Amino acid sequence: MSTIDQQFVEYIVKSVVGHPDDVVVERTIDEKGVLLTLTVNPEDLGRVIGKRGVTAQSLRTLLRALGTKNDARYNLKIVNNDDQASSYTTSSDDVDDQTVNNSADESVDKASDYSKKTREELAELDDLDI
Repeated sequence: MSTIDQQFVEYIVKSVVGHPDDVVVERTIDEKGVLLTLTVNPEDLGRVIGKRGVTAQSLRTLLRALGTKNDARYNLKIVNNDDQASSYTTSSDDVDDQTVNNSADESVDKASDYSKKTREELAELDDLDI
């Protein structure tokens, strides 16, 4: 059974990504508040994070507003389920709380291919007339 915060994040993210069936939001409660873990298709990761993290920041801002309404503190973790074991964490409290954890085993070729693919996706988004 999903809660209102899970449904909220799912609705927004499914509206942005190209593979909405692959969007999964898991909810856990810890000492810092509610942790929402977002997993998307690896092809959609760039769309969810956005250029310079703007989309993820916007999602974080919306979660902060929802947290104000529900008297809760929300944290959002965007997980990269690709071969590279990276995860991107945004907090509903602090803009500087974003961390990027990269696997020490990842090769330079994989990183450059991933970066190239993400840049291409972002370029496609820039071409959209919104």
